Amino acid sequence: MNIKHLPLALICGTAALFAGCSDSDKDDNQVKEGAQMTVRLLETTDLHANLLNFNYFSDSTDDKVGLVRTAALIRAAREEVANSVLVDNGDLIQGSPLGDYMAKIHKLNTGEVHPVYKAMNTLNYDVANIGNHEFNFGLPFLQEAINDANFPYISANVFKYDGDDNSANDEPLFKPYVILEKSFKDNAGKIHTLKVGFIGFLPPQIMQWDKANLEGKVIAKDIVEMAKLYVPKMKAEGADIVVAIPHSGLETGDDKPMAENASYHLSKVADIDAIMFGHAHADFPGSRYANMTDKGVDIEKGTINGVAAVMPGFWGNNLGVIDLTLQYKDKQWQVVSSQSKLQPIYRTDENKQTVALVENDAQVEAAVMPEHNATREWVNKPFARITAPVYSYFALVNDDPSIQIVTDAQAWYTQKIVQGTELEGLPILSAGAPFRAGRGGSEDFTSIPVGDIAYRNVADLYIYPNVLKVLKLTGSEVKEWLEMSAGQFNQINPTATQAQALINPDFPSYNYDVLDGVTYQIDVTQPARYNAKGEKVSDGERIVNLRYNNQAIDLNAAFLVATNNYRASGGGNFPNINASKIVVDSPNENRQVVADYIEYQSTQNAGQGLDPSADMNWTFAPVPNVDITFISANNDKTVSYAEQFPHILPTGQTNADGFAIYQLDLSQPSQP
Repeated sequence: MNIKHLPLALICGTAALFAGCSDSDKDDNQVKEGAQMTVRLLETTDLHANLLNFNYFSDSTDDKVGLVRTAALIRAAREEVANSVLVDNGDLIQGSPLGDYMAKIHKLNTGEVHPVYKAMNTLNYDVANIGNHEFNFGLPFLQEAINDANFPYISANVFKYDGDDNSANDEPLFKPYVILEKSFKDNAGKIHTLKVGFIGFLPPQIMQWDKANLEGKVIAKDIVEMAKLYVPKMKAEGADIVVAIPHSGLETGDDKPMAENASYHLSKVADIDAIMFGHAHADFPGSRYANMTDKGVDIEKGTINGVAAVMPGFWGNNLGVIDLTLQYKDKQWQVVSSQSKLQPIYRTDENKQTVALVENDAQVEAAVMPEHNATREWVNKPFARITAPVYSYFALVNDDPSIQIVTDAQAWYTQKIVQGTELEGLPILSAGAPFRAGRGGSEDFTSIPVGDIAYRNVADLYIYPNVLKVLKLTGSEVKEWLEMSAGQFNQINPTATQAQALINPDFPSYNYDVLDGVTYQIDVTQPARYNAKGEKVSDGERIVNLRYNNQAIDLNAAFLVATNNYRASGGGNFPNINASKIVVDSPNENRQVVADYIEYQSTQNAGQGLDPSADMNWTFAPVPNVDITFISANNDKTVSYAEQFPHILPTGQTNADGFAIYQLDLSQPSQP
């Protein structure tokens, strides 16, 4: 008998014949009451195709990102314990120039392995969940990409569209859940086979955000409703523990149907033992959620209503870790305690410098190097010139060149595409938001110098693969759009003597839309009319002196507004903005429109290039003698650009996250 080819369980089950097998090595299905074990759950999420510790926008190393660094933490975390599983929570194939290169330039041939999976297949993931950005490049590309993953994909609330109204016969697009048999060792050294169930979810809003790719092909359902449907089935099929992997953030408001951020209410679904969530690009456990203790959120243990939970940031900056202590009680394994934590890939020292905590994982690095090099070559090829710098350091407090170049490009495209139609002659407005305004940290800003411009610069200006759409709105609806955007700002007390922070951190910067084609002021002494969820919270009017062609805007007049598919389909919950208002359903990506515009304008000026300077069509209404502050990048370039604006004043101070603190003097005119 050749024992090399026998399963370990069979070898050790014949201990009378073979020496060297102890009772502690057996797979003991007759578990003793009170037996305990620890199972470590590991999570990555929102990698957004950041595989290496590299920033393609600056063409330089960035030790704050990259699966290549998280991988080192994964291997180390596994070595520390006897039992572990590894999951990924989506938003994986889109989000960096490498993701764009693979989808738009290189593309995937049948059987070709996407570099994301070349990297992940070296790490032996157990399961992965689908995120909302997985659909950005269309269903065929998604299916071709994930079919080379050496692990199963799950999603319990997205189904194939079948055209009928019978929900009972809806067929899931992916497996709703999987139950994996894992051999775990208890604290006494005995081996037990446990059935670990994993169930995944994604935001139902994919049907708005990726309408062009998904309409008539799939439908999405409520996260909590699907959990209540499938978790009992998982338990009936013998799952010893159930791990939920929602690509969904943490909000403690009422349980509303089709909620985007449903992880809190998911914690109330019976028999879920752990929640490994994502989507919000935030850290849990972490101080951001310290004000939720009265709602059952414990940031010391990392639990939500007693259920172990973790959310490990974004772009690979953290590994999520949950250690579950299981005890065999009443003839079943039960979670008796847990501890969640984050393991970061870097720290910031006392001089605000990044200090790497791990080295690159050699296997991941080698796996993706060919595509990395090809991406660098592609993004660095110049195709046009600009005659003024483009930056987003002050995009939330000042009219801004990084938004101006986008809104100008969209208006240019719209003017061409409506020629000869019934829409020709209508006033054209254009909406743009700051995509890189510090959301990803103190270095997450756009900065493009005068001179040659390459695709990496365009991807820096417009980081999402959105598609251009044009809406037809009334002047009144335009004003409400701006009122919603003005929720970006805290209300300023004009009589206060202490410093007041201007920016509301709970309002995403990508929802701060500037509308070009009109002029207006924002009065931040007034209360916001809408909150970040698009709910009307006051009758405040922050938008004042709204004018078109130097005349007060006609609230009944018709306007065309160029935007993207996310906003046009209801993304951001802007009042009155939905797909029914779309009058130009363009197939062109906003980013390609920006590139075409830059190239065209660059050649028009005798080849000298495009001037992208902001036209200063919006300002703040004056608020004299009040100390108002905001934060921006902490570098000499930012200080230099501030010198042209009398109302933007460096304080010389930095905050704990490495941002520079600036003062905004609204007694000064908001003009360069």
